[in-house]
Amino acid sequence: MSMTYNFSAGPGVLPSEVITQIKQEFEHNEHTHMSIIEISHRSKKFQKIVSDAEQKLRQLMSIPEDYAVIFLQGGGSTQFEMLPLNLATHKQHVAILDSGNFAAKAAEAVLELGKNVTVLNSTKSIKYQTLPELPSNFNSEKYDYLHIVTNNTIEGATYHQNNLPETDGRLVADMSSNILAEPYDISRFDAIFAGGQKNLGPAGVTVAIIKKDWLSEQDITGVGPMMRYKNHIDKQSMYNTAPVFSIYALNLVLDWVLQQGGVDEMYQRNLAKSKKLYDYLDQSTFYSAPVKSADRSLTNVVFTTGNLEQDKKIAKAAEEEGLFNLSGHRSVGGFRASLYNAQPMAAVDALISYLKKVEKQA
Repeated sequence: MSMTYNFSAGPGVLPSEVITQIKQEFEHNEHTHMSIIEISHRSKKFQKIVSDAEQKLRQLMSIPEDYAVIFLQGGGSTQFEMLPLNLATHKQHVAILDSGNFAAKAAEAVLELGKNVTVLNSTKSIKYQTLPELPSNFNSEKYDYLHIVTNNTIEGATYHQNNLPETDGRLVADMSSNILAEPYDISRFDAIFAGGQKNLGPAGVTVAIIKKDWLSEQDITGVGPMMRYKNHIDKQSMYNTAPVFSIYALNLVLDWVLQQGGVDEMYQRNLAKSKKLYDYLDQSTFYSAPVKSADRSLTNVVFTTGNLEQDKKIAKAAEEEGLFNLSGHRSVGGFRASLYNAQPMAAVDALISYLKKVEKQA
């Protein structure tokens, strides 16, 4: 086996250059003079890493100064709770477009907190093969905010910049699996979050981007100190012990994205990678990609032969060809090829070559 490729949806593939740098610096970093996993999160050296990471993320995403950027723990699942606790304090009511598993989980979390949630539209009945649209009679004044998932990691449908729901109210986005993979106008959103383990770095760090004036309007009486965005913002992500290694690695990934040409370059590469794979799947009589063409993800390509048991066998056999983690999520089955920023075109070529071989032998 000469080359191996990781198609996992998360933790996902990291740039090889970043892994090499981590390996070289792990025991003794020239800036920290000790292993990165030993340094204090309160040290000036680590605080500079955090500051650098924030500025790089601002540059890459063109984040305006009136938005706070913080690095947290707990993953996207914790954000399902922090968001309504901090930002649904007036009307106590959140609107959600149910485009997949993680939108549904966000809705469940709002209910568990004793707040109201309205699922405005859902495409669950058609297995989330297209995106739910915002109803024409949507009244944003009834809700604290509208929650969407830009990229549905499990089901493979995406709200791209050109098909985002139009609302005059507050818009919150879970960008966990396509942050930095394609450009978005940040001014369209009032809060964004993303788990780091898909396209930003290793597991353990979550990015939150929040409009400061909106946050300042909230009544967070009764919200515990660790769950208050303000505390983390005031302490520059150092309110408690930070996920030091994960932020360090994220900072290296941001360097890599900048060196490659930024989000615009990542977008062009991701368009090319996903198009090559979708083009093959669409002409195939053996495989099919069920998501509506205009809504298809650039980062998580979902497909199937139509026989889930057969899919499992094909995904397992792919490991012998150096193609790992191709099985779809357990809730849907089939295949899922995650093409995050660090995934090279060579991985797509190797996958298509394998899929062609299987199709020819079928």
